[in-house]
Amino acid sequence: MITTDQLRHGQVDMDGLGVHVVEAGASSGTDFLLLHGWPENWSLYECLLPILGVETRAVAIDLPGVGESNPPPSTGNKRWLAARLPGLIRVLGLKNVTLVGHDIGGQIAYAALRVCPEAAARVVLMNIVIPGIDPWQEVVRNPHLWHFAFHAVPQLPETLVFGHIADYFDFFYDALAGPRGVSADERARFVAAYSQPTALQTGFGWYRAYRKDEEENRRDHGQPVRTPVLCLRGDRETGAITDYVEGLRHAGCVHVVHAVIPDCGHFAPLEQPNRVAAALLRFAQAHDRASPGERVR
Repeated sequence: MITTDQLRHGQVDMDGLGVHVVEAGASSGTDFLLLHGWPENWSLYECLLPILGVETRAVAIDLPGVGESNPPPSTGNKRWLAARLPGLIRVLGLKNVTLVGHDIGGQIAYAALRVCPEAAARVVLMNIVIPGIDPWQEVVRNPHLWHFAFHAVPQLPETLVFGHIADYFDFFYDALAGPRGVSADERARFVAAYSQPTALQTGFGWYRAYRKDEEENRRDHGQPVRTPVLCLRGDRETGAITDYVEGLRHAGCVHVVHAVIPDCGHFAPLEQPNRVAAALLRFAQAHDRASPGERVR
């Protein structure tokens, strides 16, 4: 069994940006590339990487501008970020890739389905709604997700949050996690990843790009996407997962399956790494045999 102490850290070039990568295992023909969300960094997957690494090669990154990855140009646009993934995959030498995106990382993974569908053999959208894709409008109207609008305000979030990052992030870890929660050590690693003003700006920039993301996703709405997609979330999250699945199908995703992780809130890879790993491996192994609409069990 691989331990977290045996994870391999490195720095690679992604289209001119230095990106921090952490990996486990060796390629067995089906590799994993893992993208985190907000307020997270690569360590969201710290417990998941060793489990996946037993059977395959799994790589997590700090998204550009977060943690030990270099800041990107001033954009949070998901298609801009997705367009850089093929270069990263080539540099890493990943093969037959399962692209896994959690939260904001899931929005980038969906963008990859549109701008570079050849980059991944299959895609996992975890704990996230996609801008412009149902139930997007219902989600953004939810008063409990007030931070979507707040983060989109220019400069103000940086001014108010810098110097109080731990307190601000704690609100979301407490509100969104399931029974297992987010430990003090895990919170500290996430906070450290956003401790520079440029990192805070990067994270809020992902929300400031939502309007453009929504416009772009609606532009090719209905155009077929034949890459297999797994929609994955915890059972403690609000809303029916079937609404998200139907939204993806209506948007053009032809082969969509879904799974719900028991006893789990928003931070699924951290809260339930063994169950998430099992769902990911089943999907990677069976995606070409699963009929459209079949539920992953």
